[in-house]
Amino acid sequence: MMNVLTLEHFAARINETFIAASDGNAAFVLKEVQPLPSATLEGLMRKPFSLLFHHSSPILFNQKIFQMQHAAFGEVGIFLVPVARDSHGFLYQAVFN
Repeated sequence: MMNVLTLEHFAARINETFIAASDGNAAFVLKEVQPLPSATLEGLMRKPFSLLFHHSSPILFNQKIFQMQHAAFGEVGIFLVPVARDSHGFLYQAVFN
């Protein structure tokens, strides 16, 4: 398992499914990976970025750390915040800084 996840780890995973096993095997599909603006500071472990996931359930999950499972990462905790709703479910954002 990698120590620090970066934008590059997720960039090739768009449209792939991450499973939150402890939440009833909830399937979150990675829809977007975006770099975020940042100040140039020495010693940063990574450049900031955000992820946008879609979950097709009509039931809203509260913001929290989801233990996500994916073949490329194993299990990793990702803090997701619901940010929007569409006709097919909810969008959740994770911000790494």
